[in-house]
This record gives sequence, C-alpha cells and structure tokens, in this order.
Amino acid sequence: MIFSWISFSCPLILASFGALISEYAGCLAMFMEGLISLAAFLTYTFTVLTHSFLLGTILSSICCMILVTAFSLTTEKLKSNKFIGSTALNLFFAALPSFLSFMIFGSRGVLTSEYFSYTPLQVRIFTIVSSAVFISLVILFLTKTQTGLYIRITGSDADVLLAKGINPARLRTLSWTIAALYGSFAGSFLTMRISSFVPNISSGRGWIALAAVFLGKKKPVRLLISVIVFCFADILAANLQNFLPQIPGSVLISFPYLIVLCLILFDIF
Repeated sequence: MIFSWISFSCPLILASFGALISEYAGCLAMFMEGLISLAAFLTYTFTVLTHSFLLGTILSSICCMILVTAFSLTTEKLKSNKFIGSTALNLFFAALPSFLSFMIFGSRGVLTSEYFSYTPLQVRIFTIVSSAVFISLVILFLTKTQTGLYIRITGSDADVLLAKGINPARLRTLSWTIAALYGSFAGSFLTMRISSFVPNISSGRGWIALAAVFLGKKKPVRLLISVIVFCFADILAANLQNFLPQIPGSVLISFPYLIVLCLILFDIF
C-alpha cells in the first residue's frame, strides 16, 4: 500500500520540483500542464516505435527540452513577457498531442499497444527509483552547486548577477529546460502507470504542481509533503466510494483539489 502511494505520487513530485526551479528563476513554468500531456504522448509514440520504454522516455524528454529551450531563447531575445509566453506555450502543448495522435495513429482517443504494457510491480520499481534519483539530483544542484545558487538568486536579485557579469537570461532559460525535463518525466510515468495514452492525461496535475510550489513555500521538503498529502487525498477519493457509495462521484473527483485549496487558504504548511 505504501509503495503504491509513493509510486502514485512520483509524477506530481517530479513536476513540482521542475516548477520549483522555474519559480526560483522568476519565471514559473506555466506550461507544465500541457507539457505533461505532450510528454506522455511522445513517450507512448517513441516506445511503440522503438519497443523500448527507456528510449521512448529519453527521446520524449529531449523533444520537450528542445521545444521549451527554443521558446525561452526566443522570448528572451524579443524581451517578451515570460508569464504570458509560457501560458501560450501551455495551450500549444495541450493541443499538440491530439493533432499528432490523429496524424500518426489516425485516432484522437485512447491509444494502446502490445509494446506498451507494464505490470504494477514494474511501474512501482521504475518510478520510485527514478524519482528518488532525480529528486536527489535537483536538491544537490540547488544547494551545492554555483549554478543552482545563481538560479535561486535570479528570481529575487537579478541585478546582483548582472553586477557580477552573469547573464540572468541564460539562467532563466536553463531553469525552463530543467522544468521541461522533470515535467516530461512526469508525463512518461503517468502513461506508463496505465500502460496507454489517454487524452488530457495530466488531468490538472500540472496546475497542482504549480500550486504545490507555493503551498510548500518554495522549500523542497515542504513541497514534498504537500504533494504527498494531495496524492493521499486523491487515492482516498478513489477508494472512498467503495465504503460510502452514497457520495456523488463529482464530489469525489473534486475532493483532492478541495484539500489543496483548503491547505492554501489556511496556510497549513
């Protein structure tokens, strides 16, 4: 039960840490919701084509990072508003899987394949081990490296970096690239968990990841706790109707999001 809960939390944890880095740099990754769905589709597609989930995940993450990095460089060069730009990018990412799905597979619905099927044990081991590694890496990067320190300064004191001859624009772009990497892994793990691609597979997790950054007060440990609480509420809602069948399904679907809203309103963490 505990391992299932941890495995269930992994995609959202990764997306939240990616969003955290972008927030440190002062350019919150508003594209996270759409990116997760796009990464899930690309992972499914590349896995079916190569017959390797690992290779599919790597190719998906590379594509996502290239798209986000190119967009970030463009916005920096044109001095565009990154908040508006990332919101527009989210809309583009959200629409792209439907278009590509129709062009490649001739369908905009659920996609399944004999080459994309995994047991619960495989999913738990892969997601938990991979997430532990990447979470450790991002914490070490933010706390132990000079570049990580500069990213944390970029959002609050960019002028200090300019005075030292360091270009904050490059750090903002780097933060988006890392956010894209972690968001793409979140999408890959989500589609692996259900052994298929489902339209709108992110189901609001990208927005929850952004909310978790502030719910956790931009602290990695608090962020981790807030995500685990949300995922526990999500699992609880999924199983609660087995014991209380009179509860409307619409209430259960909204239950995890109501929990997050209450935590934010009452500043629990």
